[in-house]
Amino acid sequence: MRPPSFLAPVMTTPSLLAPAIKTPSLIAPSLARLASTSARPSASTRAPIPPYPFPASATYKQSNTGLYGGTHIQFGNTVSSNLELKNRRAWRPNVHHKRLWSAALGRFLRVRVTARALRSIDKAGGLDGYLLGETPGRIRELGVAGWGLRWRVMQSEAVRARFREERRRLGLPDGEEVTEEAGEEAGEGEGKRVVP
Repeated sequence: MRPPSFLAPVMTTPSLLAPAIKTPSLIAPSLARLASTSARPSASTRAPIPPYPFPASATYKQSNTGLYGGTHIQFGNTVSSNLELKNRRAWRPNVHHKRLWSAALGRFLRVRVTARALRSIDKAGGLDGYLLGETPGRIRELGVAGWGLRWRVMQSEAVRARFREERRRLGLPDGEEVTEEAGEEAGEGEGKRVVP
């Protein structure tokens, strides 16, 4: 199939950018960027995130993209003082774009977060403490995006070491081992893997 006639002059003339692409000063930054990103594990090598145990928000879908702390849009009326006329309006959550420090990951994370969730993060002792909360209410208020952040924090080496230390202190077997006794007690022939 032939290209359209209006593209013929563009395709026959050499590109003006070809000499600029071959210069080492323009190539070096992109190679440095590729080298620095290859040190991080790719999305395909990371462990898959387990499904969020609660349904995603269907009424305020924006809350699925950040730490909204359970807040959502509310609707109501503004009522005039004289004639008591009612006008429909919406109250939206107080959303901010913040960089929050994660000690477990050792870096800042850019997150959309509400003022309510920021207060909860402060009370929990930081982002990691907020994300690692175990109550069902905390898990529900994390939302879909918070669930993904929680999983990333739980997979960090610092948190895994903390979990191992807690298991050792409680006298439980190490979470990385396959325990044959646990599988036999459960009535199965094979051992079960203990998940951290």
